[in-house]
Amino acid sequence: MAIPTIDPNAPAFTRRYMNLADSRLGARALLASDEFFAPKERMLEPQAAVFIPGKYDDHGKWMDGWETRRKRTTGHDYCIVRLARPGVIYGVDLDTSHFTGNFPPAASIEACYADTASDDTPPENVDWQTVVPATTLQGNQHHYIEVNDTRAFTHLRVNLFPDGGLARLRVYGQPKRDWSRVEKGSLVDLAAVENGAYLVAANNQHFGMASTLLMPGRGVNMGDGWETRRRREPGNDWAIVALARPGIIHKIEVDTAHFKGNYPDRCSLQAATVTGGTDESLVTQAMFWPVLLGEQKLEMDKQHIFESGLAALGPVTHVRFNIYPDGGVSRLRLWGELA
Repeated sequence: MAIPTIDPNAPAFTRRYMNLADSRLGARALLASDEFFAPKERMLEPQAAVFIPGKYDDHGKWMDGWETRRKRTTGHDYCIVRLARPGVIYGVDLDTSHFTGNFPPAASIEACYADTASDDTPPENVDWQTVVPATTLQGNQHHYIEVNDTRAFTHLRVNLFPDGGLARLRVYGQPKRDWSRVEKGSLVDLAAVENGAYLVAANNQHFGMASTLLMPGRGVNMGDGWETRRRREPGNDWAIVALARPGIIHKIEVDTAHFKGNYPDRCSLQAATVTGGTDESLVTQAMFWPVLLGEQKLEMDKQHIFESGLAALGPVTHVRFNIYPDGGVSRLRLWGELA
């Protein structure tokens, strides 16, 4: 199992929001001006880029990312990406990991909203808006860039000036969903990242990111979940989640898929309605939130469903998910009725 790299210097938007360019969620690289050395699809892979010494293919050195040939004409290379969901973008990561003598000197990103089929590129007359102006890049480095634009977009055009390689593209944002179409009284997964839920904070993410709890589907292996280190002191581990919308929670699912010798012994949930404040202030507040679900025994590699015994707290906006004392959980589902 690969241990994920959590960059302590990464801005808050990388932890708070969904990666709208995640291929697991449906993001697609539709068209590239060139992909001679490495295909555009690799740029959207969810795992961190790797470097394999001595690995070559028919086009040259194998690189984990999108890489174009050396441009000998005017102009620049570009790639059009369809986001997994229409959404508001709060920041991007232009990652040149392992690209040293072949990274682009600069890059920019344009965005548009186009109601097209999943495999179709936007029409030629679409209104492209610059969300990331031309920015100087360095080799083998993450470039975190904040975006200040409240409009929702469906597609991006990533421009490389003039050519080169980009290991990964991460586009952090919040999906836009038409909640007016949700039938009154129906249950919605309020903890689903594709609905707009996000991770506020977690006390430990040594072996697996806590934001993975909110991903769709079941975990594919033990690395596809939230896993903390072995706790050697009193207390318990926890993660705080902001719900996609305020709602009344009626059903909880805690899935320990693939966690067998390292699943938590027990779990519980606290919940509250929060107005104002910062993510940092919620960490302290959450310790005192009322209990939504008291401590429940967990089993290995199992989907646990809790419907009875939930406290009648009314509409809530945030939950604190507690695991005792430590361990790994694959997914958390909070099925609720919109307030």
